[in-house]
Amino acid sequence: MGIQGLTKLISEQAPAAIKSHEFKSYFGRKVAIDASMCIYQFMIAVRQQDGRVLTNEDGETTSHLMGMFYRTIRMVENGIKPVYVFDGKPPTMKSGELAKRKARKEDALNKMEEANEVGTTEDVARFEKRTVRVTKEHNQECKRLLKTMGIPYVEAPTEAEAQCAELAKAGKVFAAASEDMDTVTFGSPVLLRHLTFSEQRKMLIDEINLDAALKGMELDMPQFIDLCIMMGCDYVETIKGVGPQRAFAMIKEHKTIEAVIEHLPEKLKANVPENWKYDEARELFVKPDVLPGSEVDLKWETPNIDAVVQFMVNEKGFNEERIRKGCEKLEKNLKTASQSRMLDFFKASPSTAAPKKRGAEDTASKTAKKGRKKK
Repeated sequence: MGIQGLTKLISEQAPAAIKSHEFKSYFGRKVAIDASMCIYQFMIAVRQQDGRVLTNEDGETTSHLMGMFYRTIRMVENGIKPVYVFDGKPPTMKSGELAKRKARKEDALNKMEEANEVGTTEDVARFEKRTVRVTKEHNQECKRLLKTMGIPYVEAPTEAEAQCAELAKAGKVFAAASEDMDTVTFGSPVLLRHLTFSEQRKMLIDEINLDAALKGMELDMPQFIDLCIMMGCDYVETIKGVGPQRAFAMIKEHKTIEAVIEHLPEKLKANVPENWKYDEARELFVKPDVLPGSEVDLKWETPNIDAVVQFMVNEKGFNEERIRKGCEKLEKNLKTASQSRMLDFFKASPSTAAPKKRGAEDTASKTAKKGRKKK
């Protein structure tokens, strides 16, 4: 889910914090990618003509593997060095949000079954997308593929976004890449959105700068975290009747959630969730369970083409010629991506880095947030 309405609030209160760049602007950059989020995107976007997920002759789902293989190659072709971060065990405080997601999937499954009986092919495909779930097997298969491709990955103790943010804070990568805005709440200096979207959608990369957001909103980091909790995160409920704009005004005036509660109008005090564990949510953002960035060693290696072919062609049924061509591109461009970042590259290729104004959250991003497994 991320943080409800945060992109819109930042775009209004600190427009200079959000800029849009072309894909090629990140040549030479290392980026930590929220793996579960992008795998979910692949499961949604990589489809057959009838709208169903890709499968091999044995009926095994392969959409995630096709997406991971070709999107990774696209990044490397553009000089980006990706590292994927996989979720660990979700925090106990996330159980409520996960239960809601499970209920939504069950409802979508029932509607899909009804559509199978009386609906159109389009109805079935629409509801099927809402039932998509990233499984442990999908994650393990993607890890195996990445290993053969020579692309590093990290297994986070808990939240992938928190680990991505830690790698960025430690200087191991330039930015974290996720559709979930709580990556910024975890303290990532730079967040990239839409990085793993399909090239056909022709979407620019949104780059969100945390320092610029704090400066524009005139908040410090503790106040920003409290604001995000009040706006709506994965860990606790919000105060009914207090939307993003009101939460922002209250934090600006009173600085902390404790002070906000103390000064709430009587009609809103009754809406404060019973046994509201906002302080525990705050602790999860301030001190998340992550591997220290200084202890994480990231290495991009030459792909093992034979191992890729064994897995993708012999085991999963992909076309050998296409897989080998993809591996050749990967091998060639990994060497290019290993060059030092060239500052004059940007002089020769100016970015479209204008502050981006928007009204509502990106629809595709919302869809990804609703259906995602862990997250």
